[in-house]
Amino acid sequence: MNFSPLMLGTVVLLGLAACDTAKQATESSASTTDTAATTMANTAATLEKNGIRLTPFTNSPRFPEAQLALKSPPAGSVVPSGAVAFDYDLSNFQLTKMTGGAHAGHLANSQKGQHIHNIVDNQPYSAHYETEFTKPVADGQHVVLSFLSRSYHESLKHRSAYDLRVITVGKVAPGTPAFDLKAPHLFYSRPKDVYTGADKEKVMLDFFLVNTTLEPGGTQVRATINGAEFMLDQWAPYMMEGLPMGENTVKLELVDASGNLIPGPYNSVTRTFSLQP
Repeated sequence: MNFSPLMLGTVVLLGLAACDTAKQATESSASTTDTAATTMANTAATLEKNGIRLTPFTNSPRFPEAQLALKSPPAGSVVPSGAVAFDYDLSNFQLTKMTGGAHAGHLANSQKGQHIHNIVDNQPYSAHYETEFTKPVADGQHVVLSFLSRSYHESLKHRSAYDLRVITVGKVAPGTPAFDLKAPHLFYSRPKDVYTGADKEKVMLDFFLVNTTLEPGGTQVRATINGAEFMLDQWAPYMMEGLPMGENTVKLELVDASGNLIPGPYNSVTRTFSLQP
């Protein structure tokens, strides 16, 4: 059969349209399947006890190229007593920018944007929006953990986004034990302070691990929230819901496959925070 150029062009266009329709249907089906799978995964991952619900989430904006390194004080250095000057190298991450994504609207945000968490001896962190700052540090040997944070205080957890080191301020007390930089360590980050208004509905639990990972049947974090015990087998932030008004208590412990506390100066930590109207 002979086709005129016009008829041939029409056949080709109809074929392309049919292929495109099939492609859209396939993509739509795949998208629906992915969404359903994600919803099922989140539902399955939710832990609930005594009215408190914990749900891990891993869909925050990612910054895989972000890098943070503490230039000063150098690792192992001795600095004079008083305020310590911190100076960081930072690349591929913008301080003071508000983080977007699915969780920006319902988690407590710093109105100053993305920042650095500076933690000394696993005490509550201080947030910093510039790469150079000073903060008072008592005399003695100190463990300094620094990591990059989204505006809603969720840590970046890849290797190049944090720095861990030991420094000495002034004089060290005799008998101070050495800190093992190669051992597994747990550091506390959030929740912190007071949550009010809409911020109190969903409160993020976030912690930082060094030299270890979590897995079912292996190393885990035992989180005891207002007396309710949860075993966490993912290193991820967790959304906490159903918390009561007033003071709440979180205890985090880094434990082995048998539930025994893994030795380390910061592997068991208890903090309080409050929900207010």
